[in-house]
Amino acid sequence: MVAIKNVAIKHSNAKPVPRLWGELVENYLDYLRAGGYPKTTIETRRQHLHFLARRIKLDPKSVTSEILIRWCSEQEWKPETRRGRNNTFRFFWKWAADQDLLDNVAVALPKVRQRQTIPRVAPETIYADALKDSDPKTRLILRLAAECGLRRGEIATIHVGRDLEEDVFGWSLFVKGKGEKQRIVPITASIARELLDLGWGWAFPGGVNGHISVEWVGRLATRVLRNGWTLHTLRARFATKAYDLDHDVFSVQALLGHASPETTKRYVRTDPRRLRKIVESVGS
Repeated sequence: MVAIKNVAIKHSNAKPVPRLWGELVENYLDYLRAGGYPKTTIETRRQHLHFLARRIKLDPKSVTSEILIRWCSEQEWKPETRRGRNNTFRFFWKWAADQDLLDNVAVALPKVRQRQTIPRVAPETIYADALKDSDPKTRLILRLAAECGLRRGEIATIHVGRDLEEDVFGWSLFVKGKGEKQRIVPITASIARELLDLGWGWAFPGGVNGHISVEWVGRLATRVLRNGWTLHTLRARFATKAYDLDHDVFSVQALLGHASPETTKRYVRTDPRRLRKIVESVGS
């Protein structure tokens, strides 16, 4: 079993951000705050820009279009990651150019096409083994992703006294998702009991405004999941199993907190038995 207190995270985001970058990025984040952008969006933009600032080894005014494109091309990012970071860089440099602080060198960054991919769904054996290897809190983190479809950030910010509620139908969680959009997710009595046993307050206490960080949540899960499986693949497990019940994509969309059913479809892996049944019926 893995104890939460023994997990150490080592990555270069602990390094300081160069001063010129830090000041410029903070001014940009102030602009986003003044515009009422969600905290999750602001934090994502901060992480993307700090990642760049720590690694590009140039001050902001020395970065050209050619340098930025070359640097981005050298990063081993998955398409979705690349798309998000390219968007952040475009928004940041456009703001800086509008403020006459920098030339808009990011305008030349290519747009990353959204690709149709087969969802990676964690197998039941992987999930079962991870549950066996987990301490109680890590086990609960896994269950919230695999059995309720919650994201890492949504798990990190669960507050038992504020977000857990029982009505005539059973227990539910009030979840604050991406863009601070709220939704209600029904949960089983057993998960509700595990949350209640933690006591009033943050379900997963930590150093980020009192709760655990998103990075910690992900790292705790990957410590017990084997062969590169993640909380995201457990969320895909939930989506696939939920859709397979009655093929109601809109209900699954609501449970996952997606703005569009097109996004939900990227989480659902079609049961190959259904596809085979269709082919055999047509061919008979």
